[in-house]
Amino acid sequence: MTSHPPAAPADGAPAFEELMAEVMADAQRFGHREHIHLTWLAVRRYGVPAAVDLVGDGIRRTARYAGAPQKYHATVSRAWVELVGHHAAERPTDNRGSEDGPGADGGDDFTAFAEHHRALLDKRLLTRFYRPSTLAAAPARTGWVEPDLAPFPWQRLT
Repeated sequence: MTSHPPAAPADGAPAFEELMAEVMADAQRFGHREHIHLTWLAVRRYGVPAAVDLVGDGIRRTARYAGAPQKYHATVSRAWVELVGHHAAERPTDNRGSEDGPGADGGDDFTAFAEHHRALLDKRLLTRFYRPSTLAAAPARTGWVEPDLAPFPWQRLT
């Protein structure tokens, strides 16, 4: 039987706030690394589909509360959750082809995960997949738009 991560609560505000508090416990400011950390926690605890909603809704609420609702970007938010989820699911292998032990890919440790997947800490990573004009357009800001420069890593596998 396949185990599934618990679904995010119907009202994701408390779950998002808990994740935010956990990330900010050791941070001075909420920058890109902290966004990735929060996303990694959400993906690990709730799975990618629920994390897409939880993170997106949390960022949208935060932007609205800060008086800058225009800062929320649906495609950017979902793309980062999908990318973090893809890399969180990877299991690197050693030279013998066997799986590394627990935590080898940063399974239980965000610092190790971030070190192993440094590209995720580059805010410009999405420019490998999207044209700037695509991301600047209204459809991408308000809904999901597929990459138009290159497929995401998991899309190349199909």
